[in-house]
Amino acid sequence: MKPTIWLDGSLCEADSAQVSVFDHGLTVGDGVFETVKATEGQAFALTRHLRRLARSAHGLGLPEPDLDEVRRACEEVMKANPMPLGRLRITYTGGLSPLGSDRGTAGPTLVVALVETARRPDTTAVVTVPWTRNERGALTGLKTTSYGENVVALARAREHDASEALFANTVGRLCEGTGSNVFVVLDGELHTPPLTSGCLAGITRALVLEWVGAKETDLPLAALERAEEVFLTSTTRDVQAVRRVDAHALPGAPGPVTAKAMRIFAERAAADIDP
Repeated sequence: MKPTIWLDGSLCEADSAQVSVFDHGLTVGDGVFETVKATEGQAFALTRHLRRLARSAHGLGLPEPDLDEVRRACEEVMKANPMPLGRLRITYTGGLSPLGSDRGTAGPTLVVALVETARRPDTTAVVTVPWTRNERGALTGLKTTSYGENVVALARAREHDASEALFANTVGRLCEGTGSNVFVVLDGELHTPPLTSGCLAGITRALVLEWVGAKETDLPLAALERAEEVFLTSTTRDVQAVRRVDAHALPGAPGPVTAKAMRIFAERAAADIDP
């Protein structure tokens, strides 16, 4: 069965879908996106994802997306592609534009696609990388398609048998992963970097803060070395324990604080598809 996607107002087969080679999302990364977990045809926390899509579009200077259309597109794509667990991707770009950084006037491009995925393992390994997040950059806090830095960092992680790379910001404070937020347990207490560190306001991060509780703490990157537990949060990971940071092992992962967070998140998410 060929996958069906939504492109600019209607469903179409992915093989026949066409986006211009002059689309600003392709030529300069002028776009925003959301990745949403889809379980048995239902999108988890879709309202929160749509709100963040709108915030990112506003921050990038894109026209305000029609969130009713985006929601309808998500529903149509999930209905056309039934699967037990999927990664739903909403992409919204600057559309047909001149070559270069100037944005055109043709209007934005909207694509919604769905691919099947598998449940993540309970534990993973991460590495730290020498590159930094810019907590004062024009794109800070926006979920944009300008993902080149993440591609390079994630490739470094794969070279070291890890699934994620963690960044410090420009002043050496713990920030985030390429596609995740990070939590650490220090002296039995759960902490995560504040948004002022430059990290993305993750949907799963926010739910863990609400449901489990954690302190938003400005931490040095070196806090990872003395942490009793570390875990990652993201749409595709939910809450995932870290068993190794660089060469430093975290025996017994998931530890008690992480295990509690995993349990609470699973229970609360199962009880409410759109919290």
